[in-house]
Amino acid sequence: MKFCSACAHPVSLSIPQGDNRLRHICSHCGLIHYENPKMVLGSIPVWDAEGDLRILLCKRAIEPRVGYWTLPAGFMENCETTAEAAFRETVEEAGANIVLHELFSLINVPHVHQVHMFYRATLLDLDYKAGVESLEVKLFHPDEIPWDDIAFQTVSHTLRFFLEDHAALENGGHYRFHTLDIVKPAQVTAPD
Repeated sequence: MKFCSACAHPVSLSIPQGDNRLRHICSHCGLIHYENPKMVLGSIPVWDAEGDLRILLCKRAIEPRVGYWTLPAGFMENCETTAEAAFRETVEEAGANIVLHELFSLINVPHVHQVHMFYRATLLDLDYKAGVESLEVKLFHPDEIPWDDIAFQTVSHTLRFFLEDHAALENGGHYRFHTLDIVKPAQVTAPD
């Protein structure tokens, strides 16, 4: 940040009185500009017809990670609840009709200043279509999930948590709430 959003004068980094972190402070009006993590909300939309579980994934049409698969998710907007944001993102990216269930995972990604949250969801029908941010939307059987082409670690972890919990249902288990901190980015290597 270079300029104040209130008066357009230059800002500088310093620690405000009573604070312990560097903040952008306007040199003219004194306004402190706080930067806080962004919330990414999404869902795990499933179709489970007579025990034949399928999970809806979207192939990204936008950066970052264009062409890779993800759960429908995106940044929360102002004046939304987390559930409203997850529902909206599922409709926007996958055109899916869902019933949203409980919050399933919360993953902190501090190196990119984000918190990712995914709700369990049930598809009401198979009438879905790619939105403008998706190249393709497809149902995957757990054995067909393209693990090497999943866009983000938060999605891989959430899918693994979900599949573990789903498998445990047969033995009296249940869906649990999962948390995780991803404290550094994954190492990506170039193909040979």
